[in-house]
Amino acid sequence: MADLDITAANSIFVITVTSLLQAPIRLENYAADRAWDAPELEMAETEMSIDGYLNAGWVPNPVDQTVSLSAASSSVPVFEAIIAAQQTARSLYRLGAEITLTSTGRKYTMVNGILRAGTVLPAAGRVLETRTFAIRWQSVTAAGV
Repeated sequence: MADLDITAANSIFVITVTSLLQAPIRLENYAADRAWDAPELEMAETEMSIDGYLNAGWVPNPVDQTVSLSAASSSVPVFEAIIAAQQTARSLYRLGAEITLTSTGRKYTMVNGILRAGTVLPAAGRVLETRTFAIRWQSVTAAGV
């Protein structure tokens, strides 16, 4: 049996905002328990006919993703800059991203994203808490590295 490695510690998450940032930015210093997540994607609309047939059709849906960063992450100002630019311009900036999972040999390319929500300041308890930023992607494509 092969040695299977599922660590997320050596992952690489890069975002681009070509109309705002000069170069791709590598995200780092994620939250301790969850760096990012994306709920399951609904791919079919279904209905049962009155006489018991399951009818179904493919439907397009966006992919929601939440990125969770430590309050001390040097990547937080990147998201704060996007938020500030959107508020100033009263417009939205389009994002792109790529996640490389070295451990599993997989790469995920995210296209045409919108930063749709984000914490504007960290919650403060005994220490400053995790900052979360919600992105909605047009699509996510998986491939081998």
